[in-house]
This record gives sequence, C-alpha cells and structure tokens, in this order.
Amino acid sequence: HSIDELIARDYIVEEKPDVVIDIVDASNLERNLYLTLQLLELEANVVIALNKYDIAKSLGYRIDVDVLSKMLGVRVIPTIATTKEGMKELMEAVIKAAKEKKRKIILNYGKAAEKLISGIRKAILKDKKLSSKYPARWLAIKVLEEDEEVLKKVEKSPYRNEILDSSMRLRAREILGEDPEVFFAESRYDFISKILSKVLIGEKPLTLSDLLDMVFLNKYVGIPIFLAFWWALFRFTFDVSAPLSDIIDMLFSHLGKVLGSMIADEQLASFVADGIFGGLGGVLVFLPPIFFLFFGLSLLEDSGYLARAAFVMDRIMYKLGLHGKSFIPMLLGFGCNIPGVMATRIIDSEKDRILTILINPLMSCSARLPVYILIGGAVLGSYAAAGTYAMYMLGITLAIIMALLFRRTIPYFKGKPSPFILELPMYSKPVLKSTLIHMWERGSLFLKKAGTVIFIGIIIVWFLSSHPWSEPLEKTYLAAFGRNLEPIFRPLGFDWRGAVALFFGFIAKEIVVGSFAIIFGLGEKSEIEEIQKIIRNEGVFTPLTGLAFMAFTLIYIPCIATVGAIYRETNSWKWTLFSIIYGLILAYFTSWIIIGIGHMLGYR
Repeated sequence: HSIDELIARDYIVEEKPDVVIDIVDASNLERNLYLTLQLLELEANVVIALNKYDIAKSLGYRIDVDVLSKMLGVRVIPTIATTKEGMKELMEAVIKAAKEKKRKIILNYGKAAEKLISGIRKAILKDKKLSSKYPARWLAIKVLEEDEEVLKKVEKSPYRNEILDSSMRLRAREILGEDPEVFFAESRYDFISKILSKVLIGEKPLTLSDLLDMVFLNKYVGIPIFLAFWWALFRFTFDVSAPLSDIIDMLFSHLGKVLGSMIADEQLASFVADGIFGGLGGVLVFLPPIFFLFFGLSLLEDSGYLARAAFVMDRIMYKLGLHGKSFIPMLLGFGCNIPGVMATRIIDSEKDRILTILINPLMSCSARLPVYILIGGAVLGSYAAAGTYAMYMLGITLAIIMALLFRRTIPYFKGKPSPFILELPMYSKPVLKSTLIHMWERGSLFLKKAGTVIFIGIIIVWFLSSHPWSEPLEKTYLAAFGRNLEPIFRPLGFDWRGAVALFFGFIAKEIVVGSFAIIFGLGEKSEIEEIQKIIRNEGVFTPLTGLAFMAFTLIYIPCIATVGAIYRETNSWKWTLFSIIYGLILAYFTSWIIIGIGHMLGYR
C-alpha cells in the first residue's frame, strides 16, 4: 500500500522482469512466505534465496528445501549473505529460471471464493488490452480486495461496469463471511501453515535476542537505554575522529601556505590560499567525525538495534500525533535529510507521509555537525559535546511539538496516525566489511557535495569578501550585504558575520564554517583552531549567543538539495514553501527564547 511497495509491484507487473529473486528469512519463514505467495500470484518468475540459513540452524530449525521447492513450484537456494555462501548456486538458479518457462502456483481459495474470482476474471479477459498487460486472476482478486490502484486501472476499461459489478462484490462479503481482504490474507496464511507443517522441523527456543528485547524493549528502561546509546555515539564520534581532523587541518594549512607563496599574482594567491584551501579545508576537517558518525549508525543498524529504537519510540510518537514509521526517516535524517525525506515513502498514509516530510529537516543532519563543533568548541569549552548533544535532542523535541501542532491546527492533518507494524530482525553481529560499505556510501555524499555545491558557495563568499580588492573586510561587498541583514539578527546577538554565514548556509550548511574561515582570512593558518580563537577573542559569540546560533543553524531553512527533495516527494510548492517559512519563523523564535532565558539566568 505504501509508495515504495506500489513502485515495486507495478514494476514486476508492467515491466515483467525475467526473474525476481525473493529473499526469504529462513529463521522467520511464516512471515516471509506471505510475500512469496503475493509474488507468485503476480505470475512473477520467482527464485527464492533462503537467507540467514545459518541462523535458522542455530535456532534448531531443519528446513526440507526440496519439499519447499516442490510445494511452491520454484527454485529455493539456501544462502548466507554475510559469508557469500550459496551465491554461486543462486546465480546458476537465476540463469536456469530465466531460460525456462515460468512456473507459478495457483493457490486455491475454496469453491465459493474461486467462483467469485472466475466470474470477475471472465469479464477481465474480454478486455484484451487489460488482460494482456496484467494477470487476469490477480486483477480479479485485487478487485475483490478493493485495491485502490487496481480499481483505478479497471475504471479505464470499456468493460468496467461488468468487471466492477457492485452486486457481485457485495455478495462477496456474504459468500465469504467476512471482508474479502481479510479472507484472502487468512487463506494465504493457512496455506503457509500447511507448507511449514511439511518442511519445517523444530520449535523456536528462547534466544539471546529474546532476552535482550526484554530489556531494550521495556517500556520503562527502553527510552533511557536509547538516549544512552545516542550519547555514546556522539562521544565516540568526537573523541575518535579528533586526531584525524587535526591532520587534515594541518595538511590544508600547509598546502595553502606553500602554494600561496609560489604564486606571484596577489589576487590569484589569495584565491588559492584563502578561497580554495582556506574555505574548503575549513569544511573538510569535519570529514572524520561525519564518517565516524555514519560508522556508529551502521553498527547500530546492522546489529538490529535501530529497528528497536523505532519500536520503543512508537508509543510516544503515536500519542504526539506521529506515525511509528516516521521515526525511521527521522533516524535517517540524522545522517542526511535528503534520504530521510525520501524514506517517508514507506508510510502508507499520505497525510502521515507529508507530516513526516515537514518535520524531517528538524533532524540534525551531519552537515550541521561541523557548525556545532566549530561554535561549541569556541565558546562552550568542556561542554561542547553536551551542547552538540543538546542540539540533537532539541531537534527531536521540536519535531514532535510541531507534529502535534500541525496535527491539531491544520485541517489536512487532523485525525489519528495509521497503525504501526514493524518486523524486528534478530540481533546479529555486524560484519565489518558491510559496516564500512554503509559508512562510505553515506559519507561519500559529503565528499561529493564538498567538491561541488560547497566549493561553489565558498568561492562566492571569497569573492564577495575580497572585493573591492585591497579594501579592508569592513568595506567589501560581503560586509555591505551582511550589514543589511544585521538588524534582523541583532536581537539574537549575531553580528553581520554570523548573518552572512547563515545566509550562505542555505546552499549547504557546511558553508557556514567555510564562510567564517574566509571572512577571518585564515587560508594560511590552522583553520579550525584559529576560527575558534577569533570567535572567542573578538567576542563574535558568547556561550549564550553561540548556543542560539547553533539552534538557528539546526532549525532554519534546510539546504537547497533538501528543499528540492521536499518538492519532489510532495509534488507541491505549497508544502515546500510552507516548510521554508515555518522553519525560519521557528528558528528565530527558538533562538530568541534561548537568549531570553539566558538573560533571565544572568548570562550574556
């Protein structure tokens, strides 16, 4: 029913791929074989990869693969993906299946149901165009189940009245004794039970996963454990990556100094030293913490814990107006808001999906991390890690508050979220190779962005901060532009330099750091330490205004790429503009509240 499922289903039905590999969890056959039956009803040419075969054995299960293959009418290959066991046999099975005539299973739903299916199927077969494109029996079942997407397809048929005979569909409930969708689902599970009785030997014992879930899923300690894991992740990110960041910092400083001194032309030398190595180097020093953040997230994901985190948070999120599945895109948003926005496709309800898209930019993506490290390290001292952690918690809190507010005030979102169903995988030992691949796939996005969007933004900042040439910084185009913005931000304690950094941060949040590096003219020095030193010495930020600046960076307009993703996923300028406007208002209001509370407590 969700967008991602519909895309997969439509591809199989309409594009008719040669072979569909169905990856079945051998340790959870009953749950996984339901999808297998759905694929076979689609008349797909299926090959089953019976994966996690080693886990099934460790649980005491013995699976008769030959009988399973015979009952389903398809090839079944035991595999262990983590060790690549069975991969060669799987590929050979795929090749053989592609060369042979498709084999399919016709699940008999009983005399009464089959009579109903047959009647609708005959009407569908009259439409040669429709029946040649889609399996007629599958369409008939979906018509009885009142599948919205299938009904839309049938509505276009010249035989739609006959196919959608209301009296026949009305009789279906009486004949079957219950809702057709429920009837077909129960029938499929009954068939799966018959299969399992013949192919599966052994009962699932109490496992380590069960014991761990008694603790991690406990309604009293589950959330404190989640918060503790999150805190440990950030300590790991900061402490382990610090030496590598220092090496990158020194390397870019040295290269900028050496290459700048070799160029006779003063403007070109400034462009190379201050623009390229100063600005870009000031951003790339945060590459290690970002990669280590993704490494830690991959460990939690591959171990099976992240699914538990979504489950633990579901009770709270449901009460506050969010769908349980919303937590998964929100978790992804901690890495990058773009995949977080795109991941909302797993949510069935359109209003729940758009609501999740609107609050996802409040998740503190890795692009904001460099700003937290820079400002926190400059003005919060030993509390820098705590300040960064507070930003992540602030993002989650605001997301929940805004979801609740939107749910209660915007008519489109009114009503309860749809139910949340999630299959929890067994805990497993993360495989280093897989974890490193996940880390690289996500972290490399930062590198690509640094080489394109961030670089262009930094060059623009350098040009505006250097011209008119030979003029002091206070008389450059950048300063003039910043002073026009300064009155807006002055109540928050930000001067024109902070205003300019935030403005260009709309392109990419990492440019905030690069902007400070260029504004302070630090192309030939140790960027991160020197930026922090100037911020402290010149009073650019106090601990209070620095915290407010971090909060503003968290909340205001997401990067331009995320705005594009919001438009693509909502297909609406209305919701896209709404996300931008409410983000700006919320950022200003939250920062103002931080300043106000700080003043009340005696901080300046």
